[in-house]
Amino acid sequence: MALEQSQELIQLHFLVIPMGSPGHYIPTIDMAKLLAQHGVQVTIVATPVNALRFGSILDQAIQSGLPICFLEFQLPYKEFGLPEGCESLDDLPNMGMTGALMQAYRSLQTQVEQYIEKLDPRPNCILADTFLLWTGETAKKFQIPRIIFDGMNCLTQMCNHVLYFSKVYESVGESESFVLPGLPDHIELKRSQLPFAFSSSHEAVIDFHEKLRASESEAYGVVVNSFEELEQGYVDEYQKVKGDKVWCIGPLSLCHKDESEKVQRGNKSSVNKDECLKWLDSQENGSVIYACLGSISRVEPAQLIELALALESSKRPFIWVVRAGHKTEKIEKWIDEEGFGERTKDRALLIHGWAPQLLVLSHPAVGGFLTHCGWNSILEGVSAGVPLVTWPQFQEQFYNEKLVVQVLRTGVSVGAQKISELWVDEDKSGELVKSEAFLNAIEMVMEEGKEGEERRKRAKELGKIADKAIEDGGSSHRNMTRLIEDIKNQANIGK
Repeated sequence: MALEQSQELIQLHFLVIPMGSPGHYIPTIDMAKLLAQHGVQVTIVATPVNALRFGSILDQAIQSGLPICFLEFQLPYKEFGLPEGCESLDDLPNMGMTGALMQAYRSLQTQVEQYIEKLDPRPNCILADTFLLWTGETAKKFQIPRIIFDGMNCLTQMCNHVLYFSKVYESVGESESFVLPGLPDHIELKRSQLPFAFSSSHEAVIDFHEKLRASESEAYGVVVNSFEELEQGYVDEYQKVKGDKVWCIGPLSLCHKDESEKVQRGNKSSVNKDECLKWLDSQENGSVIYACLGSISRVEPAQLIELALALESSKRPFIWVVRAGHKTEKIEKWIDEEGFGERTKDRALLIHGWAPQLLVLSHPAVGGFLTHCGWNSILEGVSAGVPLVTWPQFQEQFYNEKLVVQVLRTGVSVGAQKISELWVDEDKSGELVKSEAFLNAIEMVMEEGKEGEERRKRAKELGKIADKAIEDGGSSHRNMTRLIEDIKNQANIGK
């Protein structure tokens, strides 16, 4: 009996290893908080800048007694030709240095393994970003179950799965449409809209994705930042592919209820919280368009000008997060010199840098969200019950657009036809979406007619379902409990 009691007291320990990119790091930090709220001891492997930047949101939780700690390792910048303090994808001077950043992260493997060697007992689970392939080797070495996280939804996983095995895209031209076979919905795409895994001719990219598939197939299971009610058919199909080891535990952003947490999630906001709220409070409910293109936005200034002119022409109040990577100065110069800032100052809030997105989206004044269709942004928009204007840029973002526009019917597309070439070569300009296309989509989302009302009603309903999913007894809450029980059984705790 005494032995049974002592085993019950053993706390489950997860070693959490995020990747250095806001879109991956932020939901992983959220996940760590949720695990700790369920009584799991969590150790987050981090680098100093990222621990400060992304981890500060957990200060309150840690002070309240939640069992979370950071294990910090220095990133060897010089060795891989990275600028000092460059620990995240959005800090890179150009996207060509992505490979160097990934190599630098791989170099942490030795230190992580030395840490595990000294631990007794060892961690019960490694929860790692799927793009950190070395974590698979480490998990195998110490015979610890590895659960992977890649920040995407089940629809994306199933689209990639059927494309990989059917090769249906290989028999069509660049701009030709084709149907993805065997999915719950009629999903039609063009070859020009596919992620790099299916569109790149670079040997290094092809080789990495082959290794990625092999690594993913060896993982014990997958956690997904989604909720079952949002994409039930795709969850069911993905469960079949992964032998029931898929846990939808989102929307992860909803673990932050406090206003101060919403402001500091991801980075220090470049706009004062009170100033932002005061501006939003002065607008009518549902009247504001919020335009933000993600944390690693690399949109050409010429393209951003088209967007800016559409926002101006809409005659509606708007918040625009102005960001263009290393070309940000060019668009800011245009804003000043062409008088855009002056002309729109009475109905615009321009945010230069990091925006408190959760705070903005949850405000009743926001009536539409113009997004690049990154999954975190989509899910945050869905959770806030806001209709979307979709403008996918790269990777799986065209899949996400199909989910929003076609399956959920809570968004309107601006009509982008191809992956942005800036992600392949920063000197290329690629497809130019004209201001008329943006304006048309904005008007459709914000219109007061029957179609607009029904879209808003569907969006609000989804927001309510998202809230229920993470509450006690909701689908995501149950899945988190199921995941923890599964790892407990693997670890033979409480037996």
